[in-house]
Amino acid sequence: MASYCLIVSRLRFALGSGSRGFHVSAAFGAKAKVAMSHFEPGSSLNYEKMHENISIVRKRLNRPLTLSEKIVYGHLDDPAGQDIDRGRTYLRLRPDRVAMQDATAQMAMLQFISSGLPKVAVPSTIHCDHLIEAQIGGAEDLQRAVEVNHEVYNFLATAAAKYGVGFWKPGSGIIHQIILENYAYPGVMLIGTDSHTPNGGGLGGICIGVGGADAVDVMAGIPWELKCPNVIGVKLTGSLSGWTSPKDVILKVAGILTVKGGTGAIVEYHGPGVDSISCTGMATICNMGAEIGATTSVFPYNHRMKTYLEKTGRGDIASAADQFKDDLVPDQDCDYDQVIEINLSELKPHINGPFTPDLAHPVSELGSVAQKNGWPLEVKVGLIGSCTNSSYEDMGRAASLAKQALDKGLKCKAQFTVTPGSEQIRATIERDGYAKILSDVGGVVLANACGPCIGQWDRKDVKKGEKNTIVTSFNRNFTARNDANPATHAFVTSPEIVTALALAGTLNFNPETDYLTAPNGEKFKLDPPTGDELPSRDFDPGQDTYQHPPAESSSVKVDVNPASNRLQLLEPFDKWNGKDLEDMLILIKVKGKCTTDHISAAGPWLKFRGHLDNISNNLLIGAVNMENDAVNKVRNQLTGEYGGVPDVARHYKASGINWVVIGDENYGEGSSREHAALEPRHLGGRAIIVKSFARIHETNLKKQGLLPLTFANSEDYEKILPNDKISIAGLKSFTPGKPLTAVIKHADGSQQSISLNHTFNETQIEWFKAGSALNRMKALQ
Repeated sequence: MASYCLIVSRLRFALGSGSRGFHVSAAFGAKAKVAMSHFEPGSSLNYEKMHENISIVRKRLNRPLTLSEKIVYGHLDDPAGQDIDRGRTYLRLRPDRVAMQDATAQMAMLQFISSGLPKVAVPSTIHCDHLIEAQIGGAEDLQRAVEVNHEVYNFLATAAAKYGVGFWKPGSGIIHQIILENYAYPGVMLIGTDSHTPNGGGLGGICIGVGGADAVDVMAGIPWELKCPNVIGVKLTGSLSGWTSPKDVILKVAGILTVKGGTGAIVEYHGPGVDSISCTGMATICNMGAEIGATTSVFPYNHRMKTYLEKTGRGDIASAADQFKDDLVPDQDCDYDQVIEINLSELKPHINGPFTPDLAHPVSELGSVAQKNGWPLEVKVGLIGSCTNSSYEDMGRAASLAKQALDKGLKCKAQFTVTPGSEQIRATIERDGYAKILSDVGGVVLANACGPCIGQWDRKDVKKGEKNTIVTSFNRNFTARNDANPATHAFVTSPEIVTALALAGTLNFNPETDYLTAPNGEKFKLDPPTGDELPSRDFDPGQDTYQHPPAESSSVKVDVNPASNRLQLLEPFDKWNGKDLEDMLILIKVKGKCTTDHISAAGPWLKFRGHLDNISNNLLIGAVNMENDAVNKVRNQLTGEYGGVPDVARHYKASGINWVVIGDENYGEGSSREHAALEPRHLGGRAIIVKSFARIHETNLKKQGLLPLTFANSEDYEKILPNDKISIAGLKSFTPGKPLTAVIKHADGSQQSISLNHTFNETQIEWFKAGSALNRMKALQ
């Protein structure tokens, strides 16, 4: 560090005190490169290139830029020629790296293998976090997962080694925590095959959740397409204190914007209140931004990020970021498409739910709201951790409350689970005593994995269909998501509020005003939680769980057993036949909310994520059928009998008949899982026609050769009956911006024509014609 500062001082003296920081950094960069991570010494930061791109775009646009624009436009493939219009044009971008979690990495790597390319073109990693089911406790659950998932882990490990991808073994932690600790940095553009990839925005990066096919594009060295995002500004004033936590910021924003209010936009936090939030707290806010449909969320580079980088052994990156700080914060007087202002000093603790993450309530009002709506007041289980809230600070603040209760002889009335975000967090909270306190108060420390947050929870305390309440520090609370029980009322909040409610055992408890009762009858009130932002000592890294890709991998074999029920090599989808789509049957007309959990359930189905035919047996089994309000029960239009959605789809496919799905608003919200697009394509689907789409799912459908279409008039949804046939005309002249026509043929012989909009650009139309983006990529090789 001393030598770096000396060189910089001398350069400033030589260049003059008025020289811009860029000139200093450019001169320094010629002598020394800063590695993107400890694990990839051969891949360096490229702030100089980003600065050059920003300068080109700034001259073209001639206006102040938001931080989001600086980072996004700083990664343009052609900054001089790219058409830039927020909310309209498609950008061709060059992300710095790719990250994949094990459930989505299977299909992503199978697609990459199909591409025929020898190595990934950008630094890439695989993280084993999704396939570990919570049953007993961390060590036991991890060991069982290693045994049960041996075939999949071996495939991912060997595929990673073969194609130059870093591999984080089971037990290493949740993908987003590992990225924050090792790979995210201010100004990075990272894409990840998980919807909560925006977590990295807490460290000043543009980190975007995508489907596996998008990841393959980037790993193949192809420019990645993204619709030029709008920018929503959230101005923070005041400062956090007391019971209010960073989680309350995003819970409040979710209540304002709803689950689709951020669609097509980056949410950019700014203002004086930012400095009162820790780096990991900023990550929490960005993480849950996925629940408002945002492309991603980001915070400006500041001293909290610098401290975190230094504490995680990346002081060299912090020093480089300091030199380019002008590129890592928004310009003064930049223009936002929408502005929300939140005074942190006035913000109260919130809790959102049940069944949707945007139903926001101040904690002080939850008891009365729950009683009014008939929600179960008893808290059966409190769960803290997950990729959203498992930092050292989170665990410390929860432990401070647990310690107060233990000092009074009180333990949790509800069951209580703790999920560390990474091996480093687990080892450090164990060393510093937090884990013992949380265990002593009644907590069960689970494996360093996603666990109950994604439905990997072998829950035993209630029967399926039994009405009950759980409170979590997770990010998502869709029906049946956590435990496969549609009657579970799940609420999301901060780890501190989860801990308090688990101690009280009821939703009708406001820790700011209400009292707990100790075993001896003494009434006491919890003091506001406290906790260090970072450990006073260095982090304890715990066990080494990283596998470096070998320098020479020609001898590495990647085997997929043809008889496997977990893995299956992919066959190319058929090309478009050049004709309009005629007389397609309606597989299901979906009623209401239809997330990717409804389209392709997780939980026990995760084990089939590498086998397209087997995972397709869960297609739309969670969606509600408009015809009968039933789940997984649709009429087979060929036989007249009712059957499961995937069974009927298979029958149509075997009969050579194409089909469509009709859907409602924000279709496909939630997870980035591309299986929700692969499955309908595999089973014979041709189009998904809805009122509106979630961003990632719409792109995933396009990538797999399907037609995601929206009603030009949303009321036309009502015109379509479950037993209609639909033809889509205009495909022979399929062009960007030109609507298609749907001809609805009713059973009584009458017909109606309606207009359908689409967002395809010319490149995406080529994907459709080729049968998929992967087919198109191979055709161009």
